[in-house]
Amino acid sequence: MTRAALIVSLALAALAAPLAVGAQQPKKVPRIGLICATQCGWMLGGFEQGLREVGYVDGQNVFVDFRGAGVSDDRLPAIAADLVRRKVDIIVAGGSSAAVLAAKNATKTIPIVMVVSDDAVESGLIASLARPGGNVTGVTVPYMELVGKQVELLKEAVPGVSRVAVLWNPANPAHASAVKKIDALVRSLKVQLEFVEVQGPVPDFEGPFSAVARRRAEAILVLPDPMLTRSGQLTLFAIQRRLPSVSTFSEFVSAAGLMAYGPNLTDMMRRSATYVDRILKGAKPSDLPVEQPTRYQLVISLTTAKALGLTLPQSVLIRADEVIR
Repeated sequence: MTRAALIVSLALAALAAPLAVGAQQPKKVPRIGLICATQCGWMLGGFEQGLREVGYVDGQNVFVDFRGAGVSDDRLPAIAADLVRRKVDIIVAGGSSAAVLAAKNATKTIPIVMVVSDDAVESGLIASLARPGGNVTGVTVPYMELVGKQVELLKEAVPGVSRVAVLWNPANPAHASAVKKIDALVRSLKVQLEFVEVQGPVPDFEGPFSAVARRRAEAILVLPDPMLTRSGQLTLFAIQRRLPSVSTFSEFVSAAGLMAYGPNLTDMMRRSATYVDRILKGAKPSDLPVEQPTRYQLVISLTTAKALGLTLPQSVLIRADEVIR
């Protein structure tokens, strides 16, 4: 080999060496921050199931940093800010619009996938379902349609009901908007609504319970909010006062509420994983239309009905997807 050929060979080998070293570098594993408005293990389980369906396993080709915030929404901004400091690739926020709002206020660049029981357009989280804009997309619920259906179910389950107490959280952005519109929505059902605020973050139900009794409510509608729908205090009061109650998610019935009509939370979390997959593959949140659930479930507790001294019509029972006995 001539001197010139030797020099060329050594030069080519030197150029190839960094490429070989580079090829051996481990691939960056995406990190997903999962923030929840309450202690909600249902979010993690549903999300991990959805990730597996699109080819991801936590701890292998993706890392999930799960942050449940207890029952206090005032911790959410700090948790969201910490996830931003850790430079997560995507934030998945759910439980209520408060979690999404905390994430949205913490970052304008990191993609946010929401899973909320509130109407995201009404709450101001997105511009529209088709073109959400900004850095937020995900799954939301047609809030007002659900409320109308829930009042209809109360009327059908207990035909004599004419006065319904609506329990709501003034700190929930979706509730403030909803209470202005619900009255007009149910006017055709000939039901008088009595709106009763429940203040958080740790609710004191004594005042709201007194208001419900003073206004002679005959049933209770609980707007979807983790602070309210998981409260055993609330459902115990309803049973003691012989007040039929309805809300959105099955967890309300698990806490001894009478009925729940709404989407399945676990299914919503599973769907959120498809958004994560598409964003990791290069899609922009602003280009991904927001989904609404396509299937809704009616869950009824016959145990609670018995405690209320209530016999539910067969027309209601046959429509139930799940009956707890």
